[in-house]
Amino acid sequence: MSEEPKRKPPNNNEEEKAPPPIDPCAMLKIVRNADGSITRQTDLLTVPPTTEEEMSVPGLSVVTKDITLNAENETWVRIYRPTKIPSNDTNVARLPVIVYFHCGAFIMFSADNVFDNEPCTRFCNETLSIVVSVNFRLAPENKLPAAYEDGIETLLWLKNQAVDPNGEQWLKDYADFSRCYIMGASTGGTVAYYTALRATTMNLEPVKLDGLILNQPFFTGTKKTKSERKLANDTVIPGPVVDVMVELALPDGSDHDHEYLNPMTKSEYSDNIKKLPRTLVRGFEGDPTLDRQMELVRVLIRHGVPVTAHFSEIGFHLIDFIDPKRHLAMLKYLKDFII
Repeated sequence: MSEEPKRKPPNNNEEEKAPPPIDPCAMLKIVRNADGSITRQTDLLTVPPTTEEEMSVPGLSVVTKDITLNAENETWVRIYRPTKIPSNDTNVARLPVIVYFHCGAFIMFSADNVFDNEPCTRFCNETLSIVVSVNFRLAPENKLPAAYEDGIETLLWLKNQAVDPNGEQWLKDYADFSRCYIMGASTGGTVAYYTALRATTMNLEPVKLDGLILNQPFFTGTKKTKSERKLANDTVIPGPVVDVMVELALPDGSDHDHEYLNPMTKSEYSDNIKKLPRTLVRGFEGDPTLDRQMELVRVLIRHGVPVTAHFSEIGFHLIDFIDPKRHLAMLKYLKDFII
């Protein structure tokens, strides 16, 4: 009888160490309160709108103003306008309108935070567009579909500006309401998608939705995808963080397959996917949400929606917000898409 081989004592230097436990609330910089609300501990700088004095400063490429959307809901929009607008001897060019939804896991940030203000400024300047950035209601104090309802209210507000003789002057003077694009990044991309989907049931004339722009949109499902399993310990949005985001955003008792976050789930709007405008989708290989973005692209194509998709092998969630090279690539995609 052969002798059983002796087991070597463990060598801590050789064994692969398990990743440290993830504290989702610490990563999200929130404290959960007993009443269901959260205390936000993020320290992002905010950027004020352009002052009257600044409006006349030479060399300023973009000016901004904030307009109340719904005083009761404390929602508002920030409008970005390029200062150099093409014109000839008789006419000033009409500019496309981008309705933009900021990122922030549904639970944080605002339309005036520096993280979104800087990209919106570049989108405005580089594409020569009017950007309307929406400060929508946040979860968990206002769970989904509150943000989607704010998106629809923004589109109705835009329609009113187009038909009201006393509408917002920047829009009346410079906006081409027939070229409106809905755009968002990360969870803002989620809001953009569901806002556009709901808008397919509405008459927004003279506003016409000419395109949908989804930059790494966030979607979920109870059955984990390959990218979600592979990147469960991702340093940006690991699985436990996603679980907390979803719990805080969705109505109480909901799971990841809820129609507000999983576009594969049947809803009253599912049959209107075919009515969505042409769509641009941006994604990265190192993003846990990649497979769901690719799944959405396949669904859109099956429904006859013209899709332009750009997926890169190297990257991570929201990389183009901090990597100038990726941001320049996104600007190029926007310029090619907005016509």
